[in-house]
Amino acid sequence: MEEHSLPPSWDGSVVLEIGGDVGALMLRTPSDLNGIEIDLDPDDATLPHTHSAVRERQLTNGVSYAAVYPSLNAGLYTIEGSGQRVLINGGRVTEIDFEIA
Repeated sequence: MEEHSLPPSWDGSVVLEIGGDVGALMLRTPSDLNGIEIDLDPDDATLPHTHSAVRERQLTNGVSYAAVYPSLNAGLYTIEGSGQRVLINGGRVTEIDFEIA
């Protein structure tokens, strides 16, 4: 099956499913990662491995690029491609910048 690139998203167009023990992650990236999928590996082996594609985000004050993970179980995750570690807290959105390894 052929995959296609999604168009840019607009301010307010991302729905997050957070609350209780579920949080979300916004991973800001450089523009050259647009369209690239970035995997997250949880420390807890019972939690699912997940990924999200970097997309152009049209905001009222300009353009940014980010991968958004709208529903993550609370816990520690490793961002593949950078080795960064991120703690996801339930009921919160964590925002970080992608650091190239």
